Amino acid sequence: MLKEQARSVAASLYAADLASTLAAVAAAYWLRSSVLSRFFPDRLTELYPISYYLVLVGPIVVIWSGLLYATGGYRSRRTSGLKDEVLLIGKIALGGTALLTILVYGLRLDFISRPFLPLFAVTNTLFIVIERLTVRIVARKVRARGFNFRTVVLVGDTPRARSMASLIRSHPWWGLRLLGLVRERPAATEAGTTAGGLPVLGTVAEFPTILTSLAVDEVILAVDRGDIDQLEDVFLLCEEMGVRTRLILDFFPHVFARVELEELDGTPLLTFSTTPDDPVGLFLKRALDVSLASVVGLVCLPVAALLAAVIKVSSQGPVLFRQVRCGLNGRPFTFYKLRTMVDHAEELLPGIAHLNEHEGPVFKSARDPRVTAVGRFLRRFSLDEIPQLWNVLKGEMSLVGPRPPLPEEVARYEKWQRRRLSMKPGLTGLWQVSGRNDLPDFDQWMELDLAYIDNWSFTLDLKILLRTIPTVLSGRGAR
Repeated sequence: MLKEQARSVAASLYAADLASTLAAVAAAYWLRSSVLSRFFPDRLTELYPISYYLVLVGPIVVIWSGLLYATGGYRSRRTSGLKDEVLLIGKIALGGTALLTILVYGLRLDFISRPFLPLFAVTNTLFIVIERLTVRIVARKVRARGFNFRTVVLVGDTPRARSMASLIRSHPWWGLRLLGLVRERPAATEAGTTAGGLPVLGTVAEFPTILTSLAVDEVILAVDRGDIDQLEDVFLLCEEMGVRTRLILDFFPHVFARVELEELDGTPLLTFSTTPDDPVGLFLKRALDVSLASVVGLVCLPVAALLAAVIKVSSQGPVLFRQVRCGLNGRPFTFYKLRTMVDHAEELLPGIAHLNEHEGPVFKSARDPRVTAVGRFLRRFSLDEIPQLWNVLKGEMSLVGPRPPLPEEVARYEKWQRRRLSMKPGLTGLWQVSGRNDLPDFDQWMELDLAYIDNWSFTLDLKILLRTIPTVLSGRGAR
């Protein structure tokens, strides 16, 4: 009954999402034809009739349906925050519009107005957010008044069980009604008394009777690690009776990694990960890397050729500087830059180590005598990094991420510092737009890189890229 109800709710929500998305098509068309045309009458041509835009309905239904289901848009969101849902909707709208744009250009649908597509992304996000917010408000009011609730039984007389009970009681809009607690083993007090304010329904030995005598929707296991092996019968009974079972996984209280349940050829795995795991956002990040690196690379190609000629004439040595750096999870790759130092500069490093102005396993000096006059100009405006766009296209780097370190630097990392290697290195990042050489403390660089990893989103990448532009143009890009 509950599963059928959940499926009905998901189907209704899916229909509402599609209706909101198709309504956004009409709204975007109206904004383009009636609003933008009024403000920019000389720049915008007259639109084709809206009937032409009906060709987009089929692709939109397919793309949005796939993204909504692939990203878990119809899982139960009783306990999720509004911010998470808004971010999910925004990513779906942006990702879907990106795919739709590729389709429009690929099929040469020239009758589709180009400004229509970003307008559609904005209106689509706005419409679905308003729809989901309305559903959330109504659902929470209904649950808070005692309707549409799910009954819960806690198994385990432990501090985590009492903490979970307190959490459930402090959030009535979740619609979870706590029936009581089942102890792992008999205690001095009889069943029916309380443990930490919770009704005690009995022990695990009495669990079959408890489960058949009460209307139980969910069972939450809040036992200690040593008691998990004894609960196989509880799992099997809940599985047999179709009762949802959850296990509290705070056995490692100091671990901050996200925990996910995955399956490997039928074998369930608990995955602990500290790196971003957002397929839509990561797809958009890679798409942005390839598209922007391609465009900027082609635009900068004549500039790079001119700079290469200047470098060749002004000093001896190769035009390109190649160096092995550490990429994702320490993978070595060849890193490219326009040469800014004298030839064989690495061999001169031991003799100038005393000029290092930074702490930690890295050498940085504003007075580095190895840097040529042309090299100082290139570094000032980050022009030496143009060849790294090739590293981005090859997938060894990203536009945004931690800077790729040298293997000898990585060898001197402390354990906590190695986590910065868990994301692909980038041309720019939080460190580059937060002071660059104004941060002499190596640990501060590490903390900024880890903050980027822990708070990563596609939107954060866009913000960093936008902040990088004035940093480079102002000449604060020298390293």
